Amino acid sequence: MENCDKRVAIYARVSSDKQDVDLSISAQLKAIREYAKNNGYEVVREFVDEAETGRTTARPAFREMISLARHPQKPFDVILVWKYSRFARSREDSIVYKAMLRKSDVHVISINEPFDDTPTGRLLEAIIESLDEFYSDNLGEEVTRGMRESAARGFYLSSKPPYGYQKIRFKDGEKERTKLEIDPTQASIVSSMFTTVLKGKGLTEIAKDLNKKGIASPRGKGWGKTAVRTILSNEAYAGTFVWGRNSKRGLTPIRVENACPAIVSRKVFDNAQELIRERAPKITHPKRTGSRFLLSGFTFCGHCGKAMIGQDAKSGKFSYYVCGTLNKKGAGSCPSHYFNSRIFEETVVKVIRENILTEEHLKRLVDMVNQEMDDSSRVYQDELDTVLEEMAETNRRLERLYDAVETGKIPLADLAPRIRDLRQRIEKLQERKVQITNQLSDRKVELASPEIVKSYVKDMRQVLEESELTGKRAFLKGFIKKIEVIDRQGIIHYLLPINGILEERIGVLPIVQYGGR
Repeated sequence: MENCDKRVAIYARVSSDKQDVDLSISAQLKAIREYAKNNGYEVVREFVDEAETGRTTARPAFREMISLARHPQKPFDVILVWKYSRFARSREDSIVYKAMLRKSDVHVISINEPFDDTPTGRLLEAIIESLDEFYSDNLGEEVTRGMRESAARGFYLSSKPPYGYQKIRFKDGEKERTKLEIDPTQASIVSSMFTTVLKGKGLTEIAKDLNKKGIASPRGKGWGKTAVRTILSNEAYAGTFVWGRNSKRGLTPIRVENACPAIVSRKVFDNAQELIRERAPKITHPKRTGSRFLLSGFTFCGHCGKAMIGQDAKSGKFSYYVCGTLNKKGAGSCPSHYFNSRIFEETVVKVIRENILTEEHLKRLVDMVNQEMDDSSRVYQDELDTVLEEMAETNRRLERLYDAVETGKIPLADLAPRIRDLRQRIEKLQERKVQITNQLSDRKVELASPEIVKSYVKDMRQVLEESELTGKRAFLKGFIKKIEVIDRQGIIHYLLPINGILEERIGVLPIVQYGGR
């Protein structure tokens, strides 16, 4: 195959890792351009990812390049790289994407590690890539090992110290290390927090007390329950460092006792944890707990707008939905009523089953979504044309700046900020282009056959009737925006038009005095 009729794309990448010692972007581009010229290739596109790791394929320019290469009217047949490690460090990613590209008759060539497209050549390529991946994995392991060794010696590795401490730096041989020492002012506040929780006060109460006293939180704002819990659960205050709890390599966390001066004793810390665990179920706000009432979370009072809350009667035998205002402030606070929970839920489920889970409706729903997607696709196409035009103009401006640098007309230092800004602009445009392209390619929903629609109806009804409470609630919220209750009537507000309507009244709801289940 002759090279003279080959259109090529150039891909260059520099890593964000400080340990990456490969050539700069400009050096890679210069070398690859020279290689293309000497081998009779026509360079039609250049893709550049700056400060991007090769261990992931979530690189804007890389993703755009792959997308274009797989297009039926692909603009290039070959991708030139400085080394295979610039394409991908992961052997798995490299195999997947190269196989994907070969199906589109696009090949990846390293100008410094050439190989023939033969079994022997591919074996050589595999060996080179394996060495690259070993380098990357080994580098990561070395960094992790070094950090674990530092943590095991009691050095503090995080960027910010815990509230109540301050970082101090000191020499450890030729390296500079970090340890913690107590901040007297903040430490007294931490100590008082532990003392207060041992006296029986809850996290919210502690936060309120701190705010009343005008004490700033670690972020300089007001205290909340989460901030208080974070402090009271940090073992550093008992002198223990715990590092690596969320290790991506599955390594056991490092625990170091007496790694820093303790603000409270181990006994005080452990007793505080026990009290917090005991109090947790009692002080948890009802909005943060999973309600056993099916319509909880999207049913509201039509009079005052407050959420309708599922409640049990004192006897435990009956349950009902009641307006939040009426429940909290008592009779006369809202003209709403108490509604039988069982009949209310059964009524809503019946409406959904009869009006939504039908073959006819699902077919209409697919047709409607198709129409909306067709309409929106025109908007996406117009935006894509604008993005492509702006990318072309930005690339022309960038090329003129590169020419000025290469010819020595203007020093690189003078143009560096403008080049950086243009590169960032191109990166954002590339990301948006990929997003729009994906939206355009996925916009059409195929209309299912009658048999498939029937199976959908059957499966969806089964979910509504047989699944657990959380599954049923999630299913209903997929169709219902909210339910309003006014006097003795419920109004369902749908997310999409159902049989041409967005709202539907569900009739007279039974009023109860003490519940009714």
